[in-house]
Amino acid sequence: MSVPAIEIHALHKQYGAITALHGVDLTIPSGSLYALLGPNGAGKSTLINIMAGVVNKTAGSVRVLGHDTVSDYRAARSLLGVVPQEIAFDPFFTVEESLRIHAGYFGVRDPGPQIAFLLDALALADKRHANTRQLSGGMKRRLLIAKALVHKPRVLVLDEPTAGVDVELRQQLWTLVRQLHAEGTTVLLTTHYLEEAESLCERIAILDHGRLVADHATAELLNRISHKLIYVQLAEDLAAIPPALAPFDPTWDSERRRLRLTVSRREPVATALEIIRTQLPEIRDLQTVEPRLEDVFRQLTNSHGDTPTSHQPGR
Repeated sequence: MSVPAIEIHALHKQYGAITALHGVDLTIPSGSLYALLGPNGAGKSTLINIMAGVVNKTAGSVRVLGHDTVSDYRAARSLLGVVPQEIAFDPFFTVEESLRIHAGYFGVRDPGPQIAFLLDALALADKRHANTRQLSGGMKRRLLIAKALVHKPRVLVLDEPTAGVDVELRQQLWTLVRQLHAEGTTVLLTTHYLEEAESLCERIAILDHGRLVADHATAELLNRISHKLIYVQLAEDLAAIPPALAPFDPTWDSERRRLRLTVSRREPVATALEIIRTQLPEIRDLQTVEPRLEDVFRQLTNSHGDTPTSHQPGR
């Protein structure tokens, strides 16, 4: 069996009276594309910063491809590339100089080909000789991603990489991530955009108040939701909801002339559709909506006001 990309055992972090991590255990297999989710303050960045060696753990251990991040820090760090949330840059160097200096930290003797690849992949080629302080926020974010990849790490950690960036960068980043993953790079992603985790990641771990509350395949998490939704758009107002629809917990939206029904995923949708067809006036449109990762997230964390972003019909 191959060595896991990341092994976290009984990881504990205390900030004075505040416990940021409560004995977290997590194993991420090599070559996987993993998501780490959780509301703000759940402990995601603390965990990543301990992994990267910029925060000291209180107890427990973290290994990157078998190398302990404390006792074998140099080897562990060389295998890891981290894109942090915060934008940090040295204003005295150009884009290319910044990448060459960063590659030097890891002993890369000839970073030229990798720099050229990253500049092209992240649409930074025309900024090669630009001073970093002249870059826009989005371009600085691209540079952070390039710096994390310049030494060709076998494990890539992306901490909210698309927060506040434009659609173009988001698409370019996910294209690059899929390419790296196909070539064998292990990817750990934290994001507040649940649709990203749902579409990209094979497996998802969820932190809440410093505790790991889920670690499952994405499909398995989605199967925890026992219902799906049906939205029925009507041609005219509905004076009263037919009693036959009561078992489906109907909700009428008079402004949109839309009826929402909740249907058990264990029952054939055809049963509900036949009742809809016979009990309702002219139907203009009908849409079925499968459960989304946001529904599972809400169930597991009981978070409402600070929930990661997802898109649902009518929102």
